[in-house]
Amino acid sequence: MLGCIGGRRIVQFSAESSQARYVYSYQQIQVLAGRRYVAERPLHTFEVVSATRFAPHMVRVVLGGEGFDTFTPSDFTDSYVKFVFLHPDVDVTNLPEPLHLSSFSSLPPQHQPTVRTFTVRRADSEARQLTVDFVIHGEQGVAGPWARTARPGDVIRLMGPGGAYRPKAAADWHLFAGDEAGLPAISAALEALAPGAVGKAFIEIGSPEDEIELVKPEGVELTWVHRGGRADLVGDDRAGDNAPLIAAVTGTRWLTGQVQVFIHGEAQAVMHNLRPYIRKERGVDASWTSISGYWRRGRTEDTFRQWKKALAVAESAANEG
Repeated sequence: MLGCIGGRRIVQFSAESSQARYVYSYQQIQVLAGRRYVAERPLHTFEVVSATRFAPHMVRVVLGGEGFDTFTPSDFTDSYVKFVFLHPDVDVTNLPEPLHLSSFSSLPPQHQPTVRTFTVRRADSEARQLTVDFVIHGEQGVAGPWARTARPGDVIRLMGPGGAYRPKAAADWHLFAGDEAGLPAISAALEALAPGAVGKAFIEIGSPEDEIELVKPEGVELTWVHRGGRADLVGDDRAGDNAPLIAAVTGTRWLTGQVQVFIHGEAQAVMHNLRPYIRKERGVDASWTSISGYWRRGRTEDTFRQWKKALAVAESAANEG
């Protein structure tokens, strides 16, 4: 069944929970009366220009080609795109044009594309290039191995962009916190700050060798927080509720004036620890915060979305109660 939300064509999918009755305007997903509607967004076709390992566990992929014919960059510093990885046996020339995710709906389940979300590190409309940084964890997953082996000329399809955050000039100071997954958005935000901006940035990484050069105003204090290993491999004593990022943020001296907060990273640490600290203990209004989990230990993006949905339902029920 097709309909329309906000002037965009949508395609209906079944919802995992028949009790879900909430709205994700940020992701253009509406769940109402047990049905989920997803905006059909066109797939933009890019080609790899270069792929460079710029840190032990990070690869920077620059995309170009004809993608900018249909792709319009976002002004948000947390701009993101969805990479659509096609099954090698799928020939897109046999599919309806223009390509949307629904173009693959008639294919068997094993030939459906895999979708993964990544932050745009930089979008250069003049050069017609899109830069995306990937965290590499060996052979695990879909996107990491693709980025590690990407070569110039390789074709990749994207949806987007989306986004919702950009530093406000009206803020007296800025607080940034995240891990490797949040690093691209934090890096972009730091570069977008005014030269005289003041703030603090906490970035959790594996070890000192994972530190990279960042461009930031002199008034922003940068702290690298070392967890002592890969985020997906360290013990529970250094992850989740015990992630060292939590202690770094909650233990820092709070500056005076109106703060704008951007915290994104592993969901257990962010949503169950840092978000309550910022919103409840520090009393920062939601209009001055962007706080969300980008991933969760032990889950793929697909199962992570299910976890986020369950969390939203639980919080909605708590608020109504």
